[in-house]
Amino acid sequence: MTDTTQATAPTRLTWDARLWGALLVVCGVIFLDGLDVSMVGMSLPSIGADLGVSLSSLQWVVTGYVLGYGGLLLLGGRTADLLGRRRVFLIALAVFAVVSMLSSLATNPELLIAARFVKGIAAAFTAPAALSIITTTFHEGPDRNRALSIFTTCAASGFSMGLILGGLLTEVGWRWTFLMPGPVALIVLAFALKLIPNSPRDDSAGGYDVPGAVTVTAGMLTLVFAVVGAEGAGWASVRTIGLFVLAAALLTAFVLIERHSKHPLVRLGILRKGNLRRANLAIMTVFGAYVAFQFIGTLYLQNLLGWSSFETALGFLPAGLLVAFLSPNAGKVADRIGTERMVAIGMALFVVGYALFLRIGTSSDYVATVMPTIVLIGLGFAITFPALNMQATNGVDDNEQGLASGLFNTSSQVGGAIVLAVTTAVIGGQTGGDSTPSSVLASYKPALVVVTGITLAGLLIGLAGLRGLKQRRAEASAEAAELNAVQEELAEEEMTSAA
Repeated sequence: MTDTTQATAPTRLTWDARLWGALLVVCGVIFLDGLDVSMVGMSLPSIGADLGVSLSSLQWVVTGYVLGYGGLLLLGGRTADLLGRRRVFLIALAVFAVVSMLSSLATNPELLIAARFVKGIAAAFTAPAALSIITTTFHEGPDRNRALSIFTTCAASGFSMGLILGGLLTEVGWRWTFLMPGPVALIVLAFALKLIPNSPRDDSAGGYDVPGAVTVTAGMLTLVFAVVGAEGAGWASVRTIGLFVLAAALLTAFVLIERHSKHPLVRLGILRKGNLRRANLAIMTVFGAYVAFQFIGTLYLQNLLGWSSFETALGFLPAGLLVAFLSPNAGKVADRIGTERMVAIGMALFVVGYALFLRIGTSSDYVATVMPTIVLIGLGFAITFPALNMQATNGVDDNEQGLASGLFNTSSQVGGAIVLAVTTAVIGGQTGGDSTPSSVLASYKPALVVVTGITLAGLLIGLAGLRGLKQRRAEASAEAAELNAVQEELAEEEMTSAA
C-alpha cells in the first residue's frame, strides 16, 4: 500500500491481497469509532443511575469524547502530514486502546468524562491518519470511491455490532461497554504493524501550530459549556453571555492566528473549494442531528417505554444494518449520479425520518411509530455519509489530505457536540422538575423539533450543491458550444482559403 498522487496515477490500481489487508486495517479505526459511540449510547441510562449523574452531566460522557476528538482533529491531520501517517496511526491507536481499558475503572463522573476526553484526543490522531492513508493511496475516481464506500461500511458495521454488544454488556454492567474497544484496538494495532507500510515525512511542510490548536479547542469547549450551563444559569445571565463572548473571542483569535502563522493548522485558502466547504457544513448537520437523536431516543425507549438496554439496541439496529449492506454500492452510485444528488436525496430522507419521530407518545408502537424513522435514518446515512467523504477529499493535493480529512471529521464532531448540548439544554428547560411520563415526553418534543430543523438546514446545503452542479454543467456546455462554434468558423475560413 503506497502513496500515490492524483497527477501521476491515471490507471486503476490492482486490488491484491496486501492492498485489501491494509485497507481493512485502516478501516478498523472507523469500525472502532462506530463501535464505541453506539456501545456508550446504549449504556447512558445505566451510567446515570449507577453514578447518580443528572441529565445535563450525563451528556458530557458523550460530549467529552466528541470535544477531545473534534478539538484536536485539525492538529491530528497536520501531525499525520508532518510525521508520517503510519507513525501517527500506530501511536494514537495504542493510546486509544490503553485509555479504553482504564476508563472502565472510573468510579465517579469526573474521572469517566476525563477518560472519555483523552480517548477522544487519541481518536483525533487516528481518524485523519486513516482517512488520509486511503485518499493518498487510492486515485480520485472509481478506486477512491470504492475504498471510501468500504470505509463507510466498516463504520456502519462497527455501529451495528456496538448496538448489540452495548445492549448485551450493559445488562451485565455498563463498565464492560467501556472496556470492550480496548482489546479490539490492540488486535487492529497488531495487524497494522505488519500491513501498514511506512509513509514519508513531509519535511518541507514546516512546523506545528500549537496556538491555533489551543485556541480552537478552548473555543469549542467554552461554546459547549455555555450552551449546557445556560439552562441552569439562564440564557440571558451574565455567566452565559460572558461564556458566549469568550468563545467568540477564542474562535476569532484562532482565525487571526491562522491568517498570520507561518505554519497554520488550517490553510484558510483550502476552504475556497466549494465541494469541501459544503461537505463540512453538511456533515455538521448529519452527525449533530444523529448524536442528539440517539441520546433522546435511548432515553425515550428506556425511561418512558421501559425497554431494556438490549431491546433498545435491537430497536436502533435496522439503521446500522441498512448502512452496512448499502454503503458498498455508494461508490458506483456516485460514479453514476454524482455526490451532489446523493447528498440532496439523503438529507431529504433525514428530514422526513426525524419529523416522523415527532409522533411518539407515552406508549408508542415500535413498528408503526419508531421503526419508520430508524429505517429512513439508515437509508440517509447509507447515501449521504460516503458521498460527503468523497466531496471532502476530491480535488485536494496529497500533502493536504490529512488537513482535508481532519476538517471533515472536526466538522462532524463539532456538530455532534453543539447540537447535543442544545437539545440537552432544551430538554432540561422543559421538564421543570416534573417526572410524569407526559411531562417527560413533552420535554423531548421541542428537542426533536431542533433535530429536525438542523437536518432541514442540511437539506438546504445539499440543494445548494445541486444547484451549483447544474450551473457548472450549464457553463461547461456553453463553453463547449462556444469552442465548437470557433472550430467551425476556423474550418470554414480554411475551406474558403483553399478555394
